[in-house]
Amino acid sequence: MSPRRNRPKSAGEPRTSADAEPPGRYGGFQSTESWQGEEWSVRHVAGASAAGKRYRCPGCDQEIPSGVAHVVAWPEHSGVDERRHWHKACWNAKDRRTTRVQRSRNAPKY
Repeated sequence: MSPRRNRPKSAGEPRTSADAEPPGRYGGFQSTESWQGEEWSVRHVAGASAAGKRYRCPGCDQEIPSGVAHVVAWPEHSGVDERRHWHKACWNAKDRRTTRVQRSRNAPKY
């Protein structure tokens, strides 16, 4: 007798859009979004993949600590130099934010 299955077979499979890249090296999936009239490549990064690295979110100008899941986004027409690391909430709220966050004079520039 085989053990009882508590959920349908398809319930454990993640669902992604047709143009999304499967989970890979960075622990997340990549998709394309339209923002400000441009197409953006967006990759969701798992917290374990971000261990030992810190980034500054352009949405809120706060640091993304090491080991925290976040989003990496860049315009499709540009290269690697244009990648920016965002908090997930900041990326989702990007349309409701002002165009430019100003740092104070003593704020670090990384």
